Amino acid sequence: MPYADNDGVSLYYETTDPADGPGSDGSREERDAETVALVEGLGYGRWMWRWQRDRLADEGYRVVVWDNRGTGDSDEPDGPYSIEEMASDLDAVLDAVGAERAHVVGASMGGMIAQQYALDCDRAASLGLLCTSHGGDEAVEIPEETQARMFSVPEDADEREAIRHKMKPAMTDAFWAENDGLIEDIVDWRLAGDASDAARDAQAAGVVAFDSSDRLGDVEVPALVAHGTADRVLPVENADLLYERLPNARLALFEGGSHLFFIEQAEAVNDRLTEFLADV
Repeated sequence: MPYADNDGVSLYYETTDPADGPGSDGSREERDAETVALVEGLGYGRWMWRWQRDRLADEGYRVVVWDNRGTGDSDEPDGPYSIEEMASDLDAVLDAVGAERAHVVGASMGGMIAQQYALDCDRAASLGLLCTSHGGDEAVEIPEETQARMFSVPEDADEREAIRHKMKPAMTDAFWAENDGLIEDIVDWRLAGDASDAARDAQAAGVVAFDSSDRLGDVEVPALVAHGTADRVLPVENADLLYERLPNARLALFEGGSHLFFIEQAEAVNDRLTEFLADV
């Protein structure tokens, strides 16, 4: 199993090369493919990128997925964790895979890590910022109704029921009602690969402390800010704030999209993301 080391913290990662996919010929162009690094959200394991990973490889990119500290097969050091630490973890992973430059795509907390990475390191070629925020006092907070749902699990709920209960606001009601089999699969993947409760709290401390609002003007690389208009976790107004502050940004809003819009509207999101990457 491949691991990168960041000051004693082992970070598990996987790569998907274009040559691994159907129809590839192992050419030099494929071996020299541009790298896309996908960065997970709060507590989520690398399963969350299964809708984007193969599509990006099919489009000719080398794709890197990895587990944030405290998640999946990576180490779980004592918390709290900072977004800066997790951005340095990403740099260790990219160093381990030999990527001199990388397009960095992050969702939710992963989008915060991506912002910090662009500020701290010169390896980022572009940013994809999905359903995320710049943090700080001006950011639009999680609505009280959503917070209540996420932090008040019924006392008699088992582990599966607790995950379903907390996850429901991240999806639209229609998707939730029509995709019970997929949701059960997601629960399985979360049980197998998500962060422990303690590690999730350690990551959450970094999210609460994060604030890039006064530094976003220093991010010169192209950025795609993508958000669902019906996000009940991080309201869409956060996308407007990011777009206004980033000097080289494009805005893509997905009508009726939830916090997990990149799952619910995966094909449309992938189309927009690959269009952006091809253009930068």
